[in-house]
Amino acid sequence: MLKRVSPSEALTLISEEGFQYLDVRTEAEWNAGHPTGSHNVPFMVSGPTGLVPNAEFLSVVKSLYTADHRLVLGCKAGGRSLKAANLLLSEGFTNIVDQRAGWDGLRDSFGRVTEPGWTAAGLPSETATPGASYQELKSRSSG
Repeated sequence: MLKRVSPSEALTLISEEGFQYLDVRTEAEWNAGHPTGSHNVPFMVSGPTGLVPNAEFLSVVKSLYTADHRLVLGCKAGGRSLKAANLLLSEGFTNIVDQRAGWDGLRDSFGRVTEPGWTAAGLPSETATPGASYQELKSRSSG
């Protein structure tokens, strides 16, 4: 069963238990700001009609991390990371955690924030992480 945690619980997993934050948002979203030290492998990419599944997602993740690597997945509001986490679990990964609320936070049908995301929680963030962008990670992978 997939474990889902709050942004502050995700930070604890990263700082105290050695988990790696894997941000599955688009490259543009990640470049605009992301959790400190996160890696970026987009689950969806820009296509001719909007966001489409990243055909290389699974191969890049598999080439970068072992099946037992400790990963916390996050995105903008929790939808993409939940799908990506379940995909990785179905592919044999065993230490996958999904961070609810993503970067921006969960919202109700009226647009009100129901759970603050990483940035609203005031957790450590940055706009550049050397060696952690999608293009850099992809070039290191065999994907």
